[in-house]
Amino acid sequence: MFLARKLVGGLLDVVANVDQFIPSEPPPPRPSLQYAEQHESDEERQFRKVFQQLAGDDMEVSPAELMNILNKIIGKHGDLKTDGFSMESCRSMVAVMDSDSTGKLGFHEFKYLWNSIKKWQGVYKQYDADRSGTIGASELPGAFQAAGFPLNDQLYQMIIRRYSDEDGNMDFDNYIGCLVRLDAMCRAFQTLDKDKNGTIKVDIKEWLQLTMYS
Repeated sequence: MFLARKLVGGLLDVVANVDQFIPSEPPPPRPSLQYAEQHESDEERQFRKVFQQLAGDDMEVSPAELMNILNKIIGKHGDLKTDGFSMESCRSMVAVMDSDSTGKLGFHEFKYLWNSIKKWQGVYKQYDADRSGTIGASELPGAFQAAGFPLNDQLYQMIIRRYSDEDGNMDFDNYIGCLVRLDAMCRAFQTLDKDKNGTIKVDIKEWLQLTMYS
C-alpha cells in the first residue's frame, strides 16, 4: 500500500504543471455525414476521399487497419528507423483517440491523429541530429518540447525506460506512440481539471476508465 501511494504521488507530481503542456485541439464531436459534407473545405473533401479508400465501407479505421496504413507509409521513409507499428501500439493509439468508444477511428479522429503524426514526424527528423534514424537520450528533451511537451527529468527517465532501447535510443514508432498517449492524457487531464488549478479529483471508476482503455 505504501508503494502504491508513493507511485501515485510521484505521478501526480509529474503532471502537476500540466498547464505547461500544449496538446493540440481535440477532435470535434462527430457531426452527421450530411452536415459534414455540406460544410467541408476542398482540402477536407480530398482528405475524406482518401479516408474512404483507407477505411472501407464502414468508414472507420480499426487497429489492424491503422497498423497496415502506418507501416505502409513508414516503409517509404528509409531515414526513419523503426521496427514497425505493432498491433498493440495501434490498439493503444486507437483507444486514446477513440472519443466515442466505438473501438475504431472515425473521420475526424483519424484526421486529428494523421495531422499530429505528420507534425511530429517533422520534429523527429529535426532532432535526429546525427541522422541515425533514432533520437538519442540527449536529443529527447528538445524533441518532446518542440512537440509541445516540456517534461521534467523524472518523466523523461520514465519515458526512456518505457519507450527507448537499452542504449536510450527511441525509434520512430515508439516516439509517435509515446506522443499520442501524452497528448491524449494531457487533454483528459485538462478536461477533468474543472477549476483549471492543475489538480484533479477522480473516483476509482473514473481512474480505471482513464487508465485501462488506453
